Amino acid sequence: MRFAVLGTGYWAREVHAASLAGHTDAELVGVWGRDLGKAKAAGAQFDVPGTTDLDQLLADVDAVSIAVPPDVQVPLAVAAAQAGRHLLMEKPIALDLAGADRAVDAARAAGVASVVFFTARFRTATSTWLQQAARTTLAGGALTWIGSLAGSPFGHSPWRHEHGALWDIGPHALALLVPALGPVTAVQAGRGQGDTVHLVLTHPEGRASTVTLSHTSSELAAGIDVWVHGDAGRLVLLPESGTAVEAHRVAVDELSAAALTGGSHPCDVTFGRDVVRVIETAQRALASGCRETVGG
Repeated sequence: MRFAVLGTGYWAREVHAASLAGHTDAELVGVWGRDLGKAKAAGAQFDVPGTTDLDQLLADVDAVSIAVPPDVQVPLAVAAAQAGRHLLMEKPIALDLAGADRAVDAARAAGVASVVFFTARFRTATSTWLQQAARTTLAGGALTWIGSLAGSPFGHSPWRHEHGALWDIGPHALALLVPALGPVTAVQAGRGQGDTVHLVLTHPEGRASTVTLSHTSSELAAGIDVWVHGDAGRLVLLPESGTAVEAHRVAVDELSAAALTGGSHPCDVTFGRDVVRVIETAQRALASGCRETVGG
């Protein structure tokens, strides 16, 4: 499968493009960016052309791997789908439900395959954990993901500073808890220091989970803890040493398989839209101080 990377930032270069450039069954054909100089520099890093001409690049590929801010991602995904190109997207797929719906509608209308790169979902440890959870009668779970943007490669990311941890790492939390506990039906939310948010998520059959997210905590306190509990005790998702590049290569393989078979992927654009719906509900709950129903 021939890929174009849409984006020129750190994640686009060091994960998406690096993954495709070293993939045994996929080919990186070119890099698109809004700034021609940055696009050419990113392309040169991997010995492929860099361009601002999206239509021309789409004509040369089978799929796109998108790594741009969420508000930029939607029109790119729509254009790529309308050109018949399969979609490997970043989370969140949009910053509002209307944008997410546009991406879903475009992918469905074009009949293209889609995968959203929720990084942990493409790691072996997560697959094993979810298989164990599926064999257990669960009552609930918890996820804590705290850290600091300061000093990270994303420290100067405008959309992350504007929308906070809820929109940046909230989707990762949902991508782990929803397949284990079921879809979120309601959200309660409260704020902490900085951009810290605390969520209580209601799942079917009386299951519930708690989530704490922060991009503004002390670097010394940074860490991720994920577990679910039930009749077999507590199932902890253990950290895995694999890199994001390795996870992205798995996502490429799974997109290729979905494109070949015409099947859907558990982390497709429709699931990405469902995640945006829950994050929007959490945003409403933060504003109202009340328990908010998803889709209500």
